[in-house]
Amino acid sequence: MTITYTWQVVQMNAYPEVDGETDVVFTVHWTLSGTDGTYSGSSYGSVGVTVDASAPFTPYADLTQDQVLGWVWTSGVDKDAQEANVAAQIENQVNPTVVTPPLPWSV
Repeated sequence: MTITYTWQVVQMNAYPEVDGETDVVFTVHWTLSGTDGTYSGSSYGSVGVTVDASAPFTPYADLTQDQVLGWVWTSGVDKDAQEANVAAQIENQVNPTVVTPPLPWSV
């Protein structure tokens, strides 16, 4: 089964001002969704990020989703593990390990 994964940044928390810079991001909220075309799974999380003083500062308005997702993955969110989790959700829908049949007296 081929799964298409979509990572998205859905919200960022920022300090209004730090060391002369404005809107300095400190928390990123993200979602991951995956689908095989029939079944789907998802994951949500948030992670704290820190400003790297040795890296050039990117103003909030100039941030890209790819840049922020890079922060997510270098700040402790295991991209491969999260995608494996979503794949397991889909696999459990394809081949359920628990089923809930109708009650025999209500058929």
